[in-house]
Amino acid sequence: MTAAVDTGEILDQFAFALSAASEELAPLRAPAPDAATELAHSQALMNWLYDGGWTRWGWPEEVGGVGGSPLIRCQILEHLALAGYHIPDHLLVLEVVGPAVVQHAPVLAAEYLPAALRGDELWSQGFSEPEAGSDLAALRTKAVDRGDGTYLVNGQKIWTSYGACADRIVLLARSGALADRHRGLVMLLVDLNAPGVERRPIALASGREELAEVFFTDVVVGADRLIGVDGGGWAVAMDLLQYERGTYAWMRMATATAYLQQLLRILAEGPRETTPRSAAAIGRTYLNLAALRARTASTLRQLADHKTVGPETSVDKLLLSTAEQDVLDTAMVQLDAEALLSDSVTAASWRDRWWYSRAASIYGGAREVQYSIVADRILKLPRENTHGR
Repeated sequence: MTAAVDTGEILDQFAFALSAASEELAPLRAPAPDAATELAHSQALMNWLYDGGWTRWGWPEEVGGVGGSPLIRCQILEHLALAGYHIPDHLLVLEVVGPAVVQHAPVLAAEYLPAALRGDELWSQGFSEPEAGSDLAALRTKAVDRGDGTYLVNGQKIWTSYGACADRIVLLARSGALADRHRGLVMLLVDLNAPGVERRPIALASGREELAEVFFTDVVVGADRLIGVDGGGWAVAMDLLQYERGTYAWMRMATATAYLQQLLRILAEGPRETTPRSAAAIGRTYLNLAALRARTASTLRQLADHKTVGPETSVDKLLLSTAEQDVLDTAMVQLDAEALLSDSVTAASWRDRWWYSRAASIYGGAREVQYSIVADRILKLPRENTHGR
């Protein structure tokens, strides 16, 4: 699609379509009682968004998109969240891994991305390992090129979002020696129903099983599932992580802003009076979200212009973890015991959100690591002398 588009007009059309479908989509606005229901709601909303063309903005036509700017898609998703809908779980991984697959494996993307964009498939991302969390270059999962057009994969991934139920996983593995560090990595698209794949759900503190350990034992993967080149997995991973700081952070920002809106609505409808202290807490939360939105918007514009973002995105990650936790900490303080401790689905939803937000300072890059990157690569501060004198 090459013709100029009016973003405001598209957003108006989306708002009208969403309003017209409000009765049809009403069940999808209600809090889901469990993870399985949430994923079913996610798929239904993905189907509706795709069929209307809304989430196809910014994706190439070859993979089922309609072209145009990905910024349009981001604004549509923000509008969706602020209208009271849960941004589809399918997108939380797809918006991170999808652009890298398009860039580094266009033929593979044309074959497999359309089903994921429509929500007919759920993808996951296989990076973290028991001995390689923040240090990806230390990962040990092996992908051995057998010389017959296939790789043999053996190893383990952990903390894999939707790993227990996803259809495919974008897997970072080692094709070289461990001593090669980042130079000996490969990225593959692996079917999670393939022989040799075992999945073990990990229960969160809330009781939900949204994460999993994934084990690979002599799993055969075709070389046509290669994303990028053998030995170039690190470069693909770094491209992929840009979108974790961009589109993913934007979606989390929109979701956190929707949580704040919900909190304000509950407080306005309830008997509890707003004190100066609670007003200050809510104001601080709003400012944190505003800062996150501004930073993430800047990163999104750079990515839309095909620019490589640098270490400054560590600031985005720090703002994201702070804002997300602050919104839900504020909610825990402001909501009364009945709203938090009852057996209702709504109360359980607030509790689940709070529990999940505890990981915001770890997933996607631990807070301490981001502080180190800011100090070392942005502020150019001298390294601490750990040996003393």
